[in-house]
Amino acid sequence: MNERTPPAPYPRLVADIGGTNARFAIIESPGAAPTHLRSMRCADHAGPEEALQAWRADTGAALPEVAAFGIATPLTGDQVAMTNHPWQFSIGALRAALGLRRLTLVNDFTALAFSLPLLGADDLRPVGAGKAQPGAACGLIGAGTGLGVSGLLPAPGGYVPLQGEGGHVSLPASTPREAAVIGVLAARHGHVSAERALSGPGLVAVHDALRALDGAPALELAPAQVSARALDASCPFCVEAAGLFCALLGTVAGDLALTLGARGGIYIGGGVVPRLGELFLRSAFRERFVAKGRFRPWLEQVPTQVIVAPNAALIGASAALDAVIEVGVSTRGV
Repeated sequence: MNERTPPAPYPRLVADIGGTNARFAIIESPGAAPTHLRSMRCADHAGPEEALQAWRADTGAALPEVAAFGIATPLTGDQVAMTNHPWQFSIGALRAALGLRRLTLVNDFTALAFSLPLLGADDLRPVGAGKAQPGAACGLIGAGTGLGVSGLLPAPGGYVPLQGEGGHVSLPASTPREAAVIGVLAARHGHVSAERALSGPGLVAVHDALRALDGAPALELAPAQVSARALDASCPFCVEAAGLFCALLGTVAGDLALTLGARGGIYIGGGVVPRLGELFLRSAFRERFVAKGRFRPWLEQVPTQVIVAPNAALIGASAALDAVIEVGVSTRGV
């Protein structure tokens, strides 16, 4: 819901809750770096309240009166059910249990989008050329446990962040090999969303599909193992999986840029791409990003940048509390 709210006071409890880890921290004052930062494995806790109790026991931090969480799921009301993790909870009940005067939840990539105007040159790594147009729309996409998509649209007085589920659009193929991989995934899952390939589990799924297509024996690997074997070139299927991942991400990111008119640039978040490092910079990502026929010259002017700032999502969650029009779900005490 959209609701006008006053700016929140400091200090603030902030969180970035994904399908694998939940990170909690305190932001003491405007522009300050997060303190008391800890990452808790979601699977080790029954819900966010229990994870926060463990965080407090570990850090000794006192809870502020206000909090903002970015969480990897759609938000449509008080009841939250995460897409890629079993946590389910009531926002109002969580606020009451924590004794918070105000608790705001936004989609995790909406929180990351809030951080974009606050990032500096050292927080970003360019991929290819292009120059951002001031005041233009920006796009955001990133692979982690799932595929997050958001952006910023220009509005009077600033930007409006998007809350959507663009990671679940249908995945397109640009080559026969990609079509074959998508065919394998379709046989296993039915609808093949972009997230099926463009995520940590998706990187594994692409690797497995490539092995199946070439009649190679199955090999159970974790996402980090696929990335590591691609980086050291010790497994040809991992190398190809990483290459396909980068190319497909370029295709989907280019579609996002065209859809939003993102002359302000496309930002790449999530944990998977930064771990690929130089492999990503050498990949087909940028070529596939601009390979849109008659709109290639248009896209060549759009910069693409990887977010390397480690705490951008936490800073963005705090910024969500300062929005003139609050995006997401907020609960506050009477």
